[in-house]
Amino acid sequence: MQIFTIKAKVPAVIVFGDSSVDAGNNNHIQTVLKSNFRPYGRDFYGGKPTGRFSNGRVPPDFISEMFGLRPYVPAYLDTAYNITDFATGVCFASAGTGYDNATSDVLAVIPLWKEVEYYKDYQKKLRDYLGAEKANTIISEAVYLTSMGTNDFLENYYTLPNRRNQYTINKYQYYLASIAESFIKTIYSLGARKISLGGLPPMGCLPLERTTNFMTGNGGTCNADYNKVAVAFNAKLSSLVARLNNELLGSKIVFSNPYPIFDQIVQTPSSFGFESTAVACCSTGLFEMGYMCDQYNPFTCTNANSYVFWDSFHPTDKTNRIISEHLFKTVLSTLQ
Repeated sequence: MQIFTIKAKVPAVIVFGDSSVDAGNNNHIQTVLKSNFRPYGRDFYGGKPTGRFSNGRVPPDFISEMFGLRPYVPAYLDTAYNITDFATGVCFASAGTGYDNATSDVLAVIPLWKEVEYYKDYQKKLRDYLGAEKANTIISEAVYLTSMGTNDFLENYYTLPNRRNQYTINKYQYYLASIAESFIKTIYSLGARKISLGGLPPMGCLPLERTTNFMTGNGGTCNADYNKVAVAFNAKLSSLVARLNNELLGSKIVFSNPYPIFDQIVQTPSSFGFESTAVACCSTGLFEMGYMCDQYNPFTCTNANSYVFWDSFHPTDKTNRIISEHLFKTVLSTLQ
């Protein structure tokens, strides 16, 4: 039974995280945060809205292809796929989630601990399908991609009072980093060895945050305070990765930091072939995402490749490709 292609550099890509990497798990839970309708997915294979928060692919799809695997990673809860598909790649991510359980509660999405439970369930199915030895090889040789944290700040800490009353912004970052550490140690104990911990983008430059900034009299510029928090949190994650590489025997953990390349795109969009960075393609491009970004909105742009952002929170397929290629070339290729 052949389960990975001749040219594949790793046997599988396994994904945890939020909407930056969700391949459609939220379609199968009770939440308002979904994107399984047009115009989402209009530039995906067959123009299919899969539940990815983009006009096309999200980073794990590109990364899977760069490792010589399929050009997309299917969602674990998608009933169109089964363990034969998941043997070479699977996504447990849920849009709207974060490290903090309180973040996933905001929009009733899958918390990180539940993503790990799905992963344990997946391991059992994989062993039943391939036998323990082959399954264990895939588990230890697979690349694990994780991407979350933005929602912890934007949908939780800065939006709701509870965490702000408990933690200063710096202490909250340490709290999240401690959960990230516990998460990595958990999947390591389950057999994961090649792990990419994803950092935060310049989250103050999302069109939604620019719109908020405009309404508070700052002219639609990036929210500099949010960007400083992203940089500070990324530094904490980078230190964590260095420490865990020393602590966890046989592990290869990398920090995939999208901030510098994303910031370059936002600051000099024309050098990457983009025309618009402050406004998204979908709807008015100022604040809509999910159900507010639907096919009946007359404002949605015709060519998403001119735009850095697809909706007010998520990048276009083209932006995802540029960031993925950069991270693969600089960091992720060391995991093969």
